[in-house]
Amino acid sequence: MKRKLFCSNQISAVSRRHALKSLSAGFGFLAFAGLASAHAAEERKGSLLAPRAPHFEPKAKHVIFLCMRGGPSHVDTFDYKPRLQQDHGKPSHYGTPWCASHWKFQQHGKSGLWMSELFPNLAKQADEMCLLRGMHCDQPAHAQAYLQMHTGHFQFVRPSMGAWSLYGLGTENQNLPGFISINPTSANGGSQNYGSAFLPAAYQGTKFTVADSSARNRRIDQLRRGEVNPYGINNAVNKQLSKPVQRAQLDLIASVNRDKLSRDKHNPIIEGAIENFELGFRMQEAVPGVMDLSKETKETLAMYGIEEDPTDGFGRQCLLARRFVEAGVRFIELGHGTWDQHSNLQTALADNCAETDKPIAGMIADLKRRDLLKDTLIIWGGEFGRTPYSPDGNGRDHNHKGYTTWLAGGGVKGGFAYGATDDHGYEAVAGKMHIHDWHATILHLLGFDHERLTYRYGGREMRLTEVAGSVAKAIIA
Repeated sequence: MKRKLFCSNQISAVSRRHALKSLSAGFGFLAFAGLASAHAAEERKGSLLAPRAPHFEPKAKHVIFLCMRGGPSHVDTFDYKPRLQQDHGKPSHYGTPWCASHWKFQQHGKSGLWMSELFPNLAKQADEMCLLRGMHCDQPAHAQAYLQMHTGHFQFVRPSMGAWSLYGLGTENQNLPGFISINPTSANGGSQNYGSAFLPAAYQGTKFTVADSSARNRRIDQLRRGEVNPYGINNAVNKQLSKPVQRAQLDLIASVNRDKLSRDKHNPIIEGAIENFELGFRMQEAVPGVMDLSKETKETLAMYGIEEDPTDGFGRQCLLARRFVEAGVRFIELGHGTWDQHSNLQTALADNCAETDKPIAGMIADLKRRDLLKDTLIIWGGEFGRTPYSPDGNGRDHNHKGYTTWLAGGGVKGGFAYGATDDHGYEAVAGKMHIHDWHATILHLLGFDHERLTYRYGGREMRLTEVAGSVAKAIIA
């Protein structure tokens, strides 16, 4: 018996036997794809974190991502709009009046980059900065935009940018995590933003917590009474068990895990557990030294604003980021926020900038004097920007259509502005950079063709940039 199968615009007669034979071959190919994926994982087994060469010569070997959660207002910080000043109070096209910035803008450095007075220290580093003023993303909601900024996707669980970087490059220090997230938020996707999703668990970020500025005075009082270690490293070492006992304990756990793995043949969760237990054991030797800031000079601590209000908390994060780079960590993310100023813009935005300005400027200067800036890509940004209009003049709403992020070091042009929003700062109109383009450019600076940095999952080659993304070659030095 023959049945007609419809395919495109043509009709062909195919027997039931022929159809079954074709389908069975398809199932064979699916099985082969699964075996190939397992074989690829097996080849990397035992060396998941070993250093690996990228696709081509990289501009950057390390990344420091300064994540400003909440959507910093670009029209009050890095996107100067004279027309917005002129039209202040006039009706906008969006139902509420145009709202000029409360802060003055001025050109800085030999390059003459326009920057707000909110960043007096960072302005001294203008010639190191590459402003991306044509950013845009797909969603005006915090959770979705924040996830897309980190993982390239806002609908499904995907590996974070840091996990992709570690997967591609490996790490230079087997005694420290290759990807560290300091003070990540528990909101907006939480651990997904530093997770590895379908990549092996060894590539997920390791969460570190550093006391913030709001706890500074209480922490100093405790320190004076001898209650805490000033550098937050008390919990890095297991004081209950000796090293030989810990080793025996880990060996027992590893033997149970390996027995399970031998029966499963391929189990990324078990492989990741073994790797993470071993890394945790090795970290006891490395972490206390890296996180101990007591040997830093007073001049260096002052550069970062440490032991000063209101910069102490974020200053510690920035100095630790420099130390982690020196120790070979590939990707370090620093969390700060919130920058979600629907109201109280004048006070809240000024506070955010005051807490981060000096530490970031100090970190750039410190990396540069140690000859590390050229190999370290610094990224600053939030999930979107803010509207150039306001109902009361003291708050701005979400704006995903046009905003600013910036890069420094790591092979980008310093003292350079790329892209632009319209005259009022609402929508990107030139040098437009979608979040996929942003990711593609970051991966390019790390030495990767974003279309080739893939991992087979769910029957297809997955990547950070989904099926889009173009490198902004104009910003590359």
